[in-house]
Amino acid sequence: MLGVVAAVLFFLAFLVNVAELATNELFSSTNLMLLGLGSLALHVAGIGGGRSLRRNR
Repeated sequence: MLGVVAAVLFFLAFLVNVAELATNELFSSTNLMLLGLGSLALHVAGIGGGRSLRRNR
């Protein structure tokens, strides 16, 4: 799930950068890319995967 969030954030950062939109500091392309990288790092670390390997018997 976090991998999808990262992809969306990267796409939004790309659109802001290509369109040269004047946004405030919160939604700048650099901040969106950093949020995407954080989400991608959490996804690779296994957090937010939605699947559990543990089975209680």
